[in-house]
Amino acid sequence: LIDIPRMSELTRKMVKDALDAFVQRDMALARQVCLMDEQVDLLRDQIFRELLTYMHAMSQPDTVDRGVYLILVSRHLERIGDHASNIAENAIFLVEGRIVRHQKEKL
Repeated sequence: LIDIPRMSELTRKMVKDALDAFVQRDMALARQVCLMDEQVDLLRDQIFRELLTYMHAMSQPDTVDRGVYLILVSRHLERIGDHASNIAENAIFLVEGRIVRHQKEKL
């Protein structure tokens, strides 16, 4: 459960920074947001693995229900991070005219 608050804070920062980058046309900040998306994806994967292991080990109906809800929370936070990354990618396109979607290595 430690990783969900960390993931929440990271996605909140991504949204704020993506909007700031878009408004201020700050390409360095936009690129940083795009790179943070990978961290959020890794946290989602880690949370999924940990909760799945926990649910399997406990094998109690209420434990499985709570685990599924927490997995859904991590999935939705990951989607928020994806949307923030999309805003940052659009900011890069707005300023530089380059499409960087699906091209993280070319940031």
